[in-house]
Amino acid sequence: MKVALIGAGNLMTNLGKALKSAEDVEIVQVWSRTEASAQSLASILNTGYTNDISSVLEADVYIIAVKDNALESLIPPLAAKHPNSVFFHTAGSMPMDVFESYAKHYGVFYPLQTFSKNKVVNFKEIPIFIEANDEKSSILLKLLAKSVSDHIYELSSERRKYLHLAAVFACNFTNHCYDLAAHVLEPKGISFSVMLPLIDETARKVHELSPHDAQTGPAVRYDENVMNRQIALLDDENTKQIYKILSQSIHDKL
Repeated sequence: MKVALIGAGNLMTNLGKALKSAEDVEIVQVWSRTEASAQSLASILNTGYTNDISSVLEADVYIIAVKDNALESLIPPLAAKHPNSVFFHTAGSMPMDVFESYAKHYGVFYPLQTFSKNKVVNFKEIPIFIEANDEKSSILLKLLAKSVSDHIYELSSERRKYLHLAAVFACNFTNHCYDLAAHVLEPKGISFSVMLPLIDETARKVHELSPHDAQTGPAVRYDENVMNRQIALLDDENTKQIYKILSQSIHDKL
């Protein structure tokens, strides 16, 4: 299967590495908006590159991993030039029918994970959520997904948007809380690294308990004395509001 990669960001860097090791997959080219980023990923994958969308080579499958607002501008020229190919996007928040007016064969290839270019992940462990508009797309999508992961699930666009929303809470907002914790500690000369055992145990617990049952802390018992003292230690109004809102939400759900 000949595959062209449209995008060279965090997700595509990790996916490209997984596809490079997959059987029966040939990465024919990398496209990116800038030549430098396209060349950087292409050198890792030992393939060609371009930053000209009209120069993207012929492929069986085009995987598009770009910002949501760039996706819709890239689809028309790609689909017009390669009308018999299959197109997949990787966005959790975009519906499959973004392709509808332009491509005949299309779908969604959504890996549920957080990616960084320099952090290696085991793609075999990542759940991939797929959706296809026809049999041709479905066959290629399943082959592609199974070549890199052992966990494949079919999921509609309507349900996937809730999955993506849940991921924002579970990953992005949680990581922001880590950043807030670091900002509390660092001015006092305390390394964020002392938090890592706590973070790791918090993550391990939800493998055995529901998040609801695993919840601890002053907001569970709504200890206002402790909570008010901690709010007073914060010197940023936004962070104070986050503390109050999260504490109230924890209390309300218990």
